[in-house]
Amino acid sequence: MILSKTFFFSKLNIIIVFIGIILSVSSCKQNEKKSAVSQKISFENLLDTVQKKTFNYFWDFAEEKSGLARERSHEDAFDGESKNIVTTGGTGLGIASFPTAVTRGWITRKEAINRLEKILTFLEKSEKYHGAFSHWYFADSNKTRPFSDLDDGGDIVETALLLQGLLINRQYFSEENTTENQIRNRITAIWEAVEWNWYTQGKKSISWHWSVKNGFKANLPVSGWNEALIVYVLAAASPTHSIDKETYTNGWARNGNMKNGKSFYDYNLPLGEDFGGPLFLSQYSFLGLDPRNLKDDFCDNYFEQNKTHSLINYEYCKENPKNFKGYSENSWGLTASDNYNGYSAHSPTNDLGVITPTAALSSFPYTPNESRKALEHFYYNLNDKIWGKYGFYDAFSEQQNWFSKGYLAIDQGPIVAMIENYRTQQLWNLFMSDTDVKSGLKKLGFSSPKI
Repeated sequence: MILSKTFFFSKLNIIIVFIGIILSVSSCKQNEKKSAVSQKISFENLLDTVQKKTFNYFWDFAEEKSGLARERSHEDAFDGESKNIVTTGGTGLGIASFPTAVTRGWITRKEAINRLEKILTFLEKSEKYHGAFSHWYFADSNKTRPFSDLDDGGDIVETALLLQGLLINRQYFSEENTTENQIRNRITAIWEAVEWNWYTQGKKSISWHWSVKNGFKANLPVSGWNEALIVYVLAAASPTHSIDKETYTNGWARNGNMKNGKSFYDYNLPLGEDFGGPLFLSQYSFLGLDPRNLKDDFCDNYFEQNKTHSLINYEYCKENPKNFKGYSENSWGLTASDNYNGYSAHSPTNDLGVITPTAALSSFPYTPNESRKALEHFYYNLNDKIWGKYGFYDAFSEQQNWFSKGYLAIDQGPIVAMIENYRTQQLWNLFMSDTDVKSGLKKLGFSSPKI
């Protein structure tokens, strides 16, 4: 009996020790995972890390057959068709940083060219609408995947975002050899085929959508102030299907009615809605378009417009008038993104308690100190709650204890590009050196040291 008890307790001790080892190993692995995120690194290395991992959404996670960016990473989206749905505008925002990826050594020049060739082949074969592209395509067929009932054809805004990225690459891949000559020629053919003037419907404004089935029935004018300034710049810059300045003045600027002039948190806001709206308005068009000392009849300095917009958004989140958990001077940024109930264009006037990392991070050129605070808080304090394979997840709400585990192309792309514009101004320099772009800006009455 004593021997039996001794054997039992001896066996029990072995089991306890074994369980302890397993728990210890598990704890070490969890600590290793956490320390991999929270271990302090230099600010420059942190920027490198965030840019590179975010870029991989457009590199490693790109759709295999087309090379284009998937709209989102959520596998259950679009009734399970998510892996087969690619985005044109989101792709443009992503490929705009191909030059950065090559320059920083994430990919080789040859790899970038090979990927561009694949993307161009898909675009050349895809359904187009007077040269314009759809918002979404099915990757396996090059056919339009309707965005909505009336948005089932050409989307001139998504087309402009795509072309912004393509023109940046046309400038970067400038070597005089057969391969890069062909890349430039293929981009030029796509660029010159877009019938921007067709989308005016014969009026003095550009319409967002047109399709074979619905024509201009969607009846949505592209008018400012919003994310679509790039549409009018490229429409004026087109060497084949251009618009005139009157179309810009009447359609985009609404004959001056896009002006604001009010003060919010002691910042005078030149353009747009009260409190500035979601932050993507100051980001999408400015991946390539350099706002520094850029002016026209309606704004004395577009950099100050975007900086003011960003600071108002920051001050609002710091004040936190709705007392949402998690808002602070270190945790800010309201823009369009996923949320706990779906998707919304978050802003001070549409505040649902949701912070979207791309909002603050893509504001780096305008608010470097405030954006750095947000970056370090997101990375070191929230770490694996919002940090994953392709950088920061789309959005989170501490108020709702909700943390997204997915990514959206249109939110990922500006992070890489705008951080690079903060660091080296590479994308601004490339885009603004394009002779067509210079011509378009001059035609619309813009002035800039770069034109």
